[in-house]
Amino acid sequence: MFEKVRDVIVETLGCEADIVTLEASLADDLGADSIDAVELNIALEDALNVSIPDEALAEMKTVGDIVSYLEQNA
Repeated sequence: MFEKVRDVIVETLGCEADIVTLEASLADDLGADSIDAVELNIALEDALNVSIPDEALAEMKTVGDIVSYLEQNA
């Protein structure tokens, strides 16, 4: 799951794959702002065929948060 999420993040945010770790903060480490978060949500939903509610997305601060959510809900 991590590799799929990492690939979507790299493609969506345009960052280097080696900085996308489970501990990486979406805002602080990867530079994602609120618009990026919405785009990332759409990209993850499309790539992984899942639905992520806005309230769940708001609680996701790290790459690990996204992976954990998807492993539990996908």
